[in-house]
Amino acid sequence: MENLCSLFKKIIVLTVYAPAKINLVLEVLGKNNDYHLISSIVQSIDLCDVLNFQLDEEICFECAEPSLNRDNLVIQAATLLKESTKYSRGARIELRKHIPWAVGLGGGSSDAAATFLALNELWVLALSLSELVHLASKLGSDVPFFIHKGTALVEGKGEKITPLPSLPSTCFVLLVPPVPKILNKTKQMYNNLDAAYFTEGQFVQKTLSSLRQGKAIDPGLMFNVFKKVAFDFFPGLDKYRKTLEEAGAPGVYLAGSGPCLFTFFADERKARELFSQLKKQGLECYLASSFPHTNVAAGL
Repeated sequence: MENLCSLFKKIIVLTVYAPAKINLVLEVLGKNNDYHLISSIVQSIDLCDVLNFQLDEEICFECAEPSLNRDNLVIQAATLLKESTKYSRGARIELRKHIPWAVGLGGGSSDAAATFLALNELWVLALSLSELVHLASKLGSDVPFFIHKGTALVEGKGEKITPLPSLPSTCFVLLVPPVPKILNKTKQMYNNLDAAYFTEGQFVQKTLSSLRQGKAIDPGLMFNVFKKVAFDFFPGLDKYRKTLEEAGAPGVYLAGSGPCLFTFFADERKARELFSQLKKQGLECYLASSFPHTNVAAGL
């Protein structure tokens, strides 16, 4: 019977969906030593990477995209969790990538958070969400948010997460401009910010008031500190902003530190029409909706 149980555990495959995110508002309030202090309202969306987890003796990682196989945050998350809990075994992890990387959608951070959540279950560690958030904060400023997902206020260096009421049903159209990927992009973007770009959290506070009343996103409150530097940092980005506008986008916004651009609609039909227009132009674009707080997982 014991051997049968061991065999059963070995064939269990846990599948987890790791969603991308949109910063509805992103402010930088100042600096604390080398860290920028942020205040942001973040929304997960249903453009997802898929990760499969299976018990193994060591940590093994597979991804069809060769450039993502080395120093991946998934490996770092699994290793950190194993070392922190002194767990004796490992896991075989397969990543199927659907979120474009290095464009401001947080795909790598989401994959890392999904790894913490899945291995906490697969390894029967019983760590609390707050314990997982603490570990997540060691890997990057976006990782703690993805432990919660949904709609959330993110503060500090990214480690302070306050879940918010779910966003009313919203459709997002994302456009990924064909600009070269830049090494250490996010760090370079932060380095381009000086005190003149810092704000006092006023955009977040006004948006919080609106969301807590169950209202849709107010485009007039949308703010991203990186917008002020992104159009100089990414060559040709303004061309794609104009492309979105000419195709009928009611407003064009920067996703995270970019260069991905997005717009949004309450009406799914209008979102699909814009998405179809962009696809006909041969552009890399995605249609997505707001993603809830719950973790999606399936066994066997």
